[in-house]
Amino acid sequence: MRIRFHKLAAVVVLIGFAAWMATGEFSSVGSVAANKAKAAEAEQAKAPDAAAEAEPKAPLRTVAVVTPPRKTYARAIRISGLTEADKRAVLATRVAGVIDKLPVKQGDHVKTGDLVLMLAAEEKISMVDNAKQLVVQRQAELDAALRLMKSGNLPKLQLDTARSNLTSAQSQLETAQAELDRNEVKAPFDGVIDRVPVELGSSIMQGGEVATILKLDPVIARGEVSERDLGYLKLGDKATIRLVSGQTVQGTVRYISRDASSATRTFRVEVAVPNADGSVPAGMTAEIALNAQPTDAVLLPRSVVTLGDKGDLGIRAVSKDNKVAFFPIDLVDDTPTGLVLGGIPADARIIVAGQELVKEGDLVNPVEADQAIIKKLLGEATAGTQ
Repeated sequence: MRIRFHKLAAVVVLIGFAAWMATGEFSSVGSVAANKAKAAEAEQAKAPDAAAEAEPKAPLRTVAVVTPPRKTYARAIRISGLTEADKRAVLATRVAGVIDKLPVKQGDHVKTGDLVLMLAAEEKISMVDNAKQLVVQRQAELDAALRLMKSGNLPKLQLDTARSNLTSAQSQLETAQAELDRNEVKAPFDGVIDRVPVELGSSIMQGGEVATILKLDPVIARGEVSERDLGYLKLGDKATIRLVSGQTVQGTVRYISRDASSATRTFRVEVAVPNADGSVPAGMTAEIALNAQPTDAVLLPRSVVTLGDKGDLGIRAVSKDNKVAFFPIDLVDDTPTGLVLGGIPADARIIVAGQELVKEGDLVNPVEADQAIIKKLLGEATAGTQ
């Protein structure tokens, strides 16, 4: 009896389980669990984004900018050089002999053709005198022959002979005078006697040095310009020469070489400086500032110049969308009050404070620089050059 009861209970349980399965309650429970799991995962995925949105953004870096006024500046090319004489000649004798006259000394100013030295030449002077007398005689003979010819008392052949004799006498005089001139040394141009290594009465060999003569008006300031700067220069450009002594003079470019030095790849430039009083000596070290063609540029403190990503010099500026941009510079001049820079766009807002803390492409907060800061920076630049 008990066995039948247990069998009946088992059948009831099986029928109830089948009915429960048929209602779908089992699958819905699983679906709910799965949905809850997916929802949990979605919430976890959204959590970092929400945290990121909740985290405050870093503030933009503030930089001081200025849009400097543009002016036309004369490009200055500064080179080292030295002064030299416009002309320099070492005078020498053409024949050997004993110095009979030496009318000049060191420092004397001479004119073209002035006697500098004369060798003893008594026999040559005598030959010149004899030749002059012979010319006078032959001239008198020709004059007499012409008078006789006009009166019909002299054959034409004798007249021709008289003319030939005069020509021969004149040739002898020229030869004698040339021999005498060889004993003289004269100034080839206006200048100053710089050196006289001989003494009156001393003997000198043929080709021996007599004196050095310099032409110092104008005096020449000579230097070398680079390949990059050559194109900015032309003949007639003005130049300022500052001597090592502190003296400053003005000059004009008179020569620009078209052949570069093979060693330095630089070109020789000569500046003529008026020097009527001889105050500028030859051989003095000088700084030559060549004032080349004018260009559009701005004046800025030295502190604004920085290095770009490629290592070239330039300035950093802020574009219209407040991003940092880099512009290579063209150094027009280096003045006591700052740098004159070309190659910068006209509307560029140049960073004058904070340029070393930003890089190209950074978004920044630009503010107009205080004019007092600009004046201070320019003042420091001035002090740094004194």
